[in-house]
Amino acid sequence: MKVLKKTFFITAIFSIPFFITTILFAQLPAFLIPPAEFKAFDTPNDAGETVSLTWSASPSDAPDVFYILYIDRDKDGAFEKEAMRIKSNTSYRTGAPEIYGYKKGNGNYHYVQLFPRKIFNGETIDKKQVYYFKLAIAAGDSKIILDTIASARAQGNWLHMKKANNFAILIILSAIILYFIVHARRNPNMFLRKIGGLDAVDEALGRATEMGKPVLFVHGLTSMGSISTIAAISILGRIARKIADYDANLKVVNNDPIVMSVSQEVVKESYLEAGRPDAYNPDNVFLVASEQFPYVAAVGGIMTRERPAANFFVGYFYAEALILAETGATTGAIQIAGTDAYTQLPFFITTCDYTLIGEELYAASAYLSREPMLMGTLRAQDVGKGLLILVLILGTILASFGLTFITHLFEAF
Repeated sequence: MKVLKKTFFITAIFSIPFFITTILFAQLPAFLIPPAEFKAFDTPNDAGETVSLTWSASPSDAPDVFYILYIDRDKDGAFEKEAMRIKSNTSYRTGAPEIYGYKKGNGNYHYVQLFPRKIFNGETIDKKQVYYFKLAIAAGDSKIILDTIASARAQGNWLHMKKANNFAILIILSAIILYFIVHARRNPNMFLRKIGGLDAVDEALGRATEMGKPVLFVHGLTSMGSISTIAAISILGRIARKIADYDANLKVVNNDPIVMSVSQEVVKESYLEAGRPDAYNPDNVFLVASEQFPYVAAVGGIMTRERPAANFFVGYFYAEALILAETGATTGAIQIAGTDAYTQLPFFITTCDYTLIGEELYAASAYLSREPMLMGTLRAQDVGKGLLILVLILGTILASFGLTFITHLFEAF
């Protein structure tokens, strides 16, 4: 027992210096190692509002260690205004690839952007003002301020050089579009991929003419601000032109007053182009209802009573899509649908004879009119998409071997 007490006493005596040393060194600022490098520069490719600062990471970086940036307008100033305080394990150059790229060493440097004018809010500052900065590293009550003073002036840039890739892509695609527009003017029979739903338009209109029954054109429920509605109006104009040539009866139902007014003008213009303005009846382009399901009930009633020979559902649709298409299918009409509402496409595909899927809706205008401007643009889009597919395949192959540079060519900083 005495031996145990003696051993415990000796161990305690020898442990006291260790604990004292640990406590003293924990309270001294010597364990904070300041960064070896600290720089400031004007942020490139901006409007002249920010200044960038970067410094090397310190071995002392930890969640409880902070970096403090001080700013002053005088190099010999007191540097009392705190511009920013960040944790030492955050804000690295890796977060600014538009400046430093994707180098592996970016994780060894910190990087931040400051808005000097916001820091000096309310003060009148010359646009050519040079700002001076000091950096401090702090933990608890300990703080070390670097002797280095970094300086920079915020300047605007005329060009955003990191968007040069976007500019190059724009030039390439524009050149392709112009080439195919010229080519379409020289070759009116330029090949376009067959779209079954559009090839069936003549069949549907011919059937309606032979049977002496009307053709029903149903808009979606979106306003003129929707691109699908604009595409639907364009298709309506082509259909109305053929209706005028066939001397058939066209009915256009709407749920929006503005869409109705535009539709009336488009149909009227189509009859005028066909040389039969007297055959146009403005009462055949009418407003049914402004609410969704009253609109559906009214259109369903028209289908049931008048039993049109052909139904066109073109635009953006919601829950009413299946009700309209099923009602039309029970009347035995040829049904052609076109929408970019992917949630409603399954219903149209199962209940309609032909369905324009997604971008086929936008291509319909060029396909039906064969106008060189539209045809050239459409063909150029297909070529552009083909090029992007090739780039994706090439990028996938290169990325499989660790070469990722091609993935950054299309980034928009």
